[in-house]
Amino acid sequence: MNKFPPLEIPKVEFAREFPFSDSDFERIRKLIYREAGISLNPSKKDMVYGRLVRRIRELKLTGFAAYVDFLESAGGKREFEQFVNALTTNLTFFFREEHHFPILSEHLKHKAASSNELTIWCAASSTGEEPYSLAITALEAFGGAARPNISVLATDLDTSVLETGRQGIYPADKVSKLPHGYANKYFDKQSDGSFQAKPILRNMITFQRLNLVESPWQVRRQFDAIFCRNVMIYFDRDTQFAILKRFAPLLKDDGLLFVGHSENFYFASDYFHLRGKTVYEHTKK
Repeated sequence: MNKFPPLEIPKVEFAREFPFSDSDFERIRKLIYREAGISLNPSKKDMVYGRLVRRIRELKLTGFAAYVDFLESAGGKREFEQFVNALTTNLTFFFREEHHFPILSEHLKHKAASSNELTIWCAASSTGEEPYSLAITALEAFGGAARPNISVLATDLDTSVLETGRQGIYPADKVSKLPHGYANKYFDKQSDGSFQAKPILRNMITFQRLNLVESPWQVRRQFDAIFCRNVMIYFDRDTQFAILKRFAPLLKDDGLLFVGHSENFYFASDYFHLRGKTVYEHTKK
């Protein structure tokens, strides 16, 4: 029998540079949900502090309450872009979730038999690694043979990451993880040791800001494939359903929707059904 009482570990409260109350956090949760559809649970409070504290310093404000007041004022409209950029997550790398790319390659080759123009939408492009992976896959699918005109629309909410994508410049450690031979084939080494995507890739991709929870979307075409991976996990189910409903008419009847490994949209079976591992197609009416 244990004669000693359980050890109580005191909770350590770390000193913060600025006050950040639960009510401040709640106001931020409501704002980011309204502006970007992102649902923040209470466990994200420290993350929010860390990402927004730099903005408070730069604006020389007294704390988070003052920052939210500023965002909600007429003068804070331009700050909203910085606010949203700070709270969006941009984890990505080349050929992430690699099982999707052979499927895309076969799909494009099949579609090329009946069309000389193929279109792909990367709906959460981040810093560009994903749309460049899609463009490389499309080029490799046709090798040296005559290929159709292939275009990739790359959209994201975060304007800063879109600019990185447009430039197509990446550090050597990121490019080194490309499949064998792709770095030299599709990237030019720069004087500082970084690598820039070659013009043949950059010319295939259009980078454009788009907020998935805003209406209307500035998209005026249908796509052979839509990639929307690892972004819907930040939305609640009602928002997910609304976005999937809007995807449906923008995907060609035989098009494919690629989603992230932890995303399951069984609740939208009126619009999409699972074809394979995290790949969906239209539900036939």
